[in-house]
Amino acid sequence: MEPLSVRYRDVIMEMLKKSRGQMQVTDENVLQHGNADILPFIDRILEENLLPGSEIRGFERLAELAEASARGESCLLLMEHYSNFDLPIFHYLLRKRGPEGARIADRLVAIAGVKLNESHPIVLAFAEAYTRIVIVPSRALQSIKEHPSQAAEAVADMMKGMSINRAAMKVLAEEKKAGRIVLVFPSGTRYRPWDPASKKGVREIDSYVKSFDHMMLVSINGNIFRLSEKGEMQEDLLVKDRVVYKASPMIDPAEFREKVKEVVHFGHDRKQAIVDEIMKGLDELHAEVEKTLS
Repeated sequence: MEPLSVRYRDVIMEMLKKSRGQMQVTDENVLQHGNADILPFIDRILEENLLPGSEIRGFERLAELAEASARGESCLLLMEHYSNFDLPIFHYLLRKRGPEGARIADRLVAIAGVKLNESHPIVLAFAEAYTRIVIVPSRALQSIKEHPSQAAEAVADMMKGMSINRAAMKVLAEEKKAGRIVLVFPSGTRYRPWDPASKKGVREIDSYVKSFDHMMLVSINGNIFRLSEKGEMQEDLLVKDRVVYKASPMIDPAEFREKVKEVVHFGHDRKQAIVDEIMKGLDELHAEVEKTLS
């Protein structure tokens, strides 16, 4: 296994030449449209590392979701999260299904943390290939509260984060009614095997769920991009693997939430219970696929 930045140094240098380099995020640019000039470079990396049998199961369900979005109905995809290549591989495999898959890929807009823009030019170059609504995650805002370097700086960071998130929610409301399929990672972060808490769903995901007409779960088995404990994407390790996505049937978010609420005891956190049920559903999908691969 080699770090991405070492194995594909020349490819990355070409990507950086095509990158818009828009690292600074403000409330004026939270919607960032995909940069198609970068896709061929990422596709080359994926083609060289995805093993035969990599696929999307339940493609017809995704096509059904896309039809609903085309009718103006709001549609939400909730996906497992193992690496920063989860969206690129999904996007690539959709396009490999032909014109219908390409149309679904074009409808996707991902909710992405601001760190993908601001942490490193290489990370940004990979992220900007795909259309995103950029937010400041609740965990990041909480960290600012708990670990302020200076009081004035902390207040400024909090104000900026809240302004970005308000703008992002406004854009989200527009995009989900404009034929877009909104992709969200309910864990809010990549799963790190040494940190079980990274698999837990983020409570705020319920705010997304309750505002959509349809939702669908997508599991991921396999991973060509293993996390480095250094924590930076450009240092993550590439490995050849078979990657299989599986889409669930469409789910009515209102019915889903009501069923969970009915069994939650008084005084318990209903929002967290709803997200926990989503994570349970993703685990079950993952296990179903795992049985077919072993």
